[in-house]
Amino acid sequence: MSRLLCVLILAGFALTAAAQTNPVIYPATGVVVAVSPADKQVTIKHDAIRGYMQAMTMPFDVPDTNLLTGLASGDVVSFRILVTTNRGWIDQLHKTGAHSNLPPTSGPLRLVRDVAPLAPGDLLPDYQLTNQLGNAFSTAQFRGQALAITFLFTRCPFPNFCPLMANNFADAQKKLLAAPHAATNWQLLTISFDPEFDTPAVLRRYAEAHDADPTHSTYATGALIDITAISEQFGLTFWKDDGGGIINHNLRTIVIDASGRVQKVFTGNTWHPEELVAEIEKAAKVPKQ
Repeated sequence: MSRLLCVLILAGFALTAAAQTNPVIYPATGVVVAVSPADKQVTIKHDAIRGYMQAMTMPFDVPDTNLLTGLASGDVVSFRILVTTNRGWIDQLHKTGAHSNLPPTSGPLRLVRDVAPLAPGDLLPDYQLTNQLGNAFSTAQFRGQALAITFLFTRCPFPNFCPLMANNFADAQKKLLAAPHAATNWQLLTISFDPEFDTPAVLRRYAEAHDADPTHSTYATGALIDITAISEQFGLTFWKDDGGGIINHNLRTIVIDASGRVQKVFTGNTWHPEELVAEIEKAAKVPKQ
């Protein structure tokens, strides 16, 4: 290897490391929805963050829980978020006033189906969706395979949420494909809850950006009533904000075994790709029923 090539490679590593460790700073304002010192988090209905993100309601990590002292739901705040390639957090937070009207917990009305919650051992109902290639498919087609499901929308920029789900699935795919004795009967299914924007063409570009192998990784859209139903069966809720254009949501990732039954439900964003891989390998060994 030439000296020049070595220098270029090292420079590339340095730039990547810098992108991951040198945070971009964004000032923001909003109204506190919930405070959770035990989780080192605060949920804020924030205004549009210039140059980064439109108005949204979301939880933020707050490593210094002293910043949460005396803070309550309804407080108007100014704060600062730091964002790297794979992490975002609040490092400054100040109460600037009180607000008597709390943010709504739901957005505009939409049609929903009456669905029952699903727990480990329950059979996954059949859902009709459309993949990133524009092809219709049914979740029943994955029977006999371990099926991991997560949810996101492609316009979400905050690294702790939708991008993290996509990156975790990409890492899990890489590990499963590289393992010499790993199961081969598995599928990763990512469902968008923003079907108006996340068309198959948009999802295809997003999938390609995350190196999704189309034989094992499916990005899907569909009718909003069906997406709402499958998400609510696992406790995932989403809604559009006052303007109707930005989606607020929590997180769920599910593993369905080869018999079509729920094996594991990951809540939030604290799980790691290695945990998902272990669950998928276990789920793939369950006999098809």
